[in-house]
Amino acid sequence: MTTGPGRRARRRPGARRRDHLTGWLLIAPALAYFVVFLLYPALSALYYSFTDWNLRTEASWVGLANYADLLFDDVKYPHFWKSVGVTLQYTLVAVPLTLVSALAQALLLNAIRRGANLFRLLLFLPVVTAEAAVGAIWRWLYDPQYGLINTLLGLVGIPGQNWLNTPELVIPALAFIAAWQCGISMIIYLAGLKGIPGSIQEAAIIDGAGPWQRFWRVTFPMLRPTTFYLLVTGVIAALQVFGLVYVIFSGNGRSVTGGPEQSGLTYVLHLYLFAFRYDAMGAACAMSFILLVFIMIVTALQFRFVKQEAA
Repeated sequence: MTTGPGRRARRRPGARRRDHLTGWLLIAPALAYFVVFLLYPALSALYYSFTDWNLRTEASWVGLANYADLLFDDVKYPHFWKSVGVTLQYTLVAVPLTLVSALAQALLLNAIRRGANLFRLLLFLPVVTAEAAVGAIWRWLYDPQYGLINTLLGLVGIPGQNWLNTPELVIPALAFIAAWQCGISMIIYLAGLKGIPGSIQEAAIIDGAGPWQRFWRVTFPMLRPTTFYLLVTGVIAALQVFGLVYVIFSGNGRSVTGGPEQSGLTYVLHLYLFAFRYDAMGAACAMSFILLVFIMIVTALQFRFVKQEAA
């Protein structure tokens, strides 16, 4: 049966069912991954957060006791709020430093005409390097006696520092590593720079704007949506920092405590210690959901207040 103009051809029910089946088959691997490795573990962790449980015993229901003890019992969990404070300090230092480093590298790459791909590859390498290797390299770089950083400082007459064993220097040292690993943010900034029409820059040059004025009046304002996106994702990542801190403070057979005076005891590192060192898996699960709620609140505040300025 032919259809007239503007009339949609009717498909047989069997054909529609085959299309639906094909669609489900195509998404089946991703759906199975989501259910088995994301949804089920998340729901299990939510259940265990209301229990007193470790890996050797049966879980016993305690309700909201884990949450109440973590938030209000400084005797039972003396370092919980310490880890919160360390993580917030790290976030406040590492995120702006990473954004500045990424933007500076993107501006340099955008100005390079020859060898841009090679420099892009070299600047992106820290992102794809294993965290164990990164931690080992930076432990050597920060070594107070043989580290390259103190050696270079000594060449210009600046006394070396015990970077990873001085409480006041631990957070800046970790934040500097995060800024060094800014390759993903750099690539996103570079894409934003490529999206700025050249005619706008040419118009600014004709109007007599210098390089600094063009950056502040043209380039940076047009990168505000990109900056907002990187700010949100950067804060989320910084609040969950774990691997690098664990590697750096567990080297040479040392016990993982977060450095001197727990100055590097980040929240997720503390969560790991609860789960696998202190045999408090229920409390660790509760910590994970406290972090989830906190990240949701911080992200909502960023969308509420920061996005209006970035728009």
